[in-house]
Amino acid sequence: QVQLVESGGGLVQAGGSLRLSCAASGRTFSSYLMGWFRQAPGKEREFVAAISWSDGSTYYTNSVRGRFTISRDNAKNTVYLQMNSLKPEDTALYYCAAQTPGRVQYDVWGQGTQVTVSS
Repeated sequence: QVQLVESGGGLVQAGGSLRLSCAASGRTFSSYLMGWFRQAPGKEREFVAAISWSDGSTYYTNSVRGRFTISRDNAKNTVYLQMNSLKPEDTALYYCAAQTPGRVQYDVWGQGTQVTVSS
């Protein structure tokens, strides 16, 4: 059974940094696309960033480009989201997700980790 477990969320002041981790288990993720999403209260879930586990290609939504960095550690089966220059509008529940090869949507989700940025 594939599992994703996020950690690293918390409360931080505007301008601060956090690093989220997503530990993957249950199978080899070498061909997966791994993503981070977030959902703020009263808003729809939105894409934040993604990384190809096989070649390391990265993708970002415009609002976080230049502030957030997604990376992976193959040996630890872990994906990270380094978040710098945080803003109050980054406050949300952050989810890690995996897209199984051949699927068109992310089909494995973690339970989420809360990030709160105070002004």
